[in-house]
Amino acid sequence: MSTYDSEETKDDIKLLRAQVHDDLQKGVSGSLPIPPDDTGKEQVIDSLVANVEAMIKADRKITALKQLQGHIWRTGYDKKELKGVVFDDVPEALERWYDSGIKVYIYSSGSREAQRLIFGNTEYGDLRKYLCGYFDTTVGNKREERSYFEIYQYVGVDKPSQILFVTDVYQEAVAAKAAGLEVIISVRTGNAALPEDHGFKTITSFAEI
Repeated sequence: MSTYDSEETKDDIKLLRAQVHDDLQKGVSGSLPIPPDDTGKEQVIDSLVANVEAMIKADRKITALKQLQGHIWRTGYDKKELKGVVFDDVPEALERWYDSGIKVYIYSSGSREAQRLIFGNTEYGDLRKYLCGYFDTTVGNKREERSYFEIYQYVGVDKPSQILFVTDVYQEAVAAKAAGLEVIISVRTGNAALPEDHGFKTITSFAEI
């Protein structure tokens, strides 16, 4: 790991250590102790890799993992090895909303840096000019009502119902609705099936908004 001794990587490792310590306390499956730094770089890296792989396999939406992924992705984008992928209807919708004066924010389990990288390096060009800001798990878990209340407070509208939240995850829709937001579920290929009588409006394209 060529960046092992950089301040950024040290910060990533510090976050991962704290997360793994908490996971071990809670008995989270796949968690392995990370040896102290003086044990040797290779041993530390091996244990970090094992823990990160377990986190990815479990699809965990945690800040320590998402921050690390964002830094890795940045390297890929800088080297032109990665491209941000968005659905075909997204660029046109973003431009239309921007021209209409509608403010658009992104809330993702990916870090804010990762979000900026994705939208700044798409096959349609840099889409960041259409976006007003980014939220990640530092504001809270996407399946918790409190997170959406925090976003409402930050955005500064008069009522939560003035915010439309679009998601492809039912549990996120439930949490956002509980916080008072308007909610639409975007149904895309590969999405998890929705419960019967879920009660939410659904779309298959942003052109429908």
